[in-house]
Amino acid sequence: IDDEKGLDVSATSEDGEEANARVDAVLMNAAAITGTSQQVQPLKRVGMAEEVQRAARICASAKAAVISMFHEVRMGKAISSAAMGQLVDEISSSVMRNPGALISLARLKTADDYTYMHSVAVCALMVALAGRLGFDETQTRDAGMSGLLHDLGKALLPMGVLNKPGKLTDEEFRIIKGHPEEGHRLLLEGGTVDGVPLDVVLHHHEKIDGSGYPHRLKGEQISVFARMGAVCDVYDAITSNRPYKAGWDPAESIRKMTEWCNGHFDARIFQAFVKSIGIYPVGSLVRMSSGRLGVVTEQSERSLLTPRIRVFFSSKSMTHVPPELIDLARPGITEKIVAREDPQTWGFKNLEQFWVA
Repeated sequence: IDDEKGLDVSATSEDGEEANARVDAVLMNAAAITGTSQQVQPLKRVGMAEEVQRAARICASAKAAVISMFHEVRMGKAISSAAMGQLVDEISSSVMRNPGALISLARLKTADDYTYMHSVAVCALMVALAGRLGFDETQTRDAGMSGLLHDLGKALLPMGVLNKPGKLTDEEFRIIKGHPEEGHRLLLEGGTVDGVPLDVVLHHHEKIDGSGYPHRLKGEQISVFARMGAVCDVYDAITSNRPYKAGWDPAESIRKMTEWCNGHFDARIFQAFVKSIGIYPVGSLVRMSSGRLGVVTEQSERSLLTPRIRVFFSSKSMTHVPPELIDLARPGITEKIVAREDPQTWGFKNLEQFWVA
């Protein structure tokens, strides 16, 4: 997102406390949303520690598969829908066992890996969101396939533009904005994918207020799947390291997206998205009521407000403390999250060590 291309949230429309209250109200509303009774029956849920190892292997094979897919497209060959379908199934199975594992690992991409792992991450996010919205198995698979293929058109873009570390010129930005139509054309010509993925590839950059591209669709003109794609695409983009910027903290990213929600996203879908990954997604740095800082390691099945936290630093003594895992959902736990924190402000790096372990 290049906020120099348009206005950011107004600094004068409301003071900081009012803005914070408004955003927190939206997030609390998301915390109250419950799933539907028609959700896909999940596989047996497993803990983060168990699933993260399998998820790492899936991420590695998925990255190789997406690199191969992009290479085939550059060579003028059609993609294999069967191979991509098998990959979607593997990613879906991992997400159903423990959504936080693969989604969080896929976020830890390098700037060089971004184009490929972004496709994997959006696939996983789409599957998790489809489950929260109560989609059936076919719809969930379509959502995952859409996420995997949504940026296929970037395979035909000049690498110098795609991986440029600095600000894009107007002409370069015009080239980048052409990737939805390029991807749609590639899939049409290949003839191996139709329906939902075609729509999402073409329309995942449309916005509810009609200011998106390529067709400036508005509101209900945008399909539910494309509206899902818009949310998942933006979340992974802003939380990932890019050639031109470092990724934002997951919890801060959710907060920023809440501020953009009215014009950019479908509010119902965004709230379901928050429900699927948490107000404080895995990897978020938070301050506890005790003054200790910790990293979210896993979501609670009971409430978005009570994830598991690994605390490791005292903001009172300004020293590291022995890491301790706190399950805020357990009876008798009196500590609670009181604020999000910016890792850069504290100089913390490699926070994944606290949850990947």
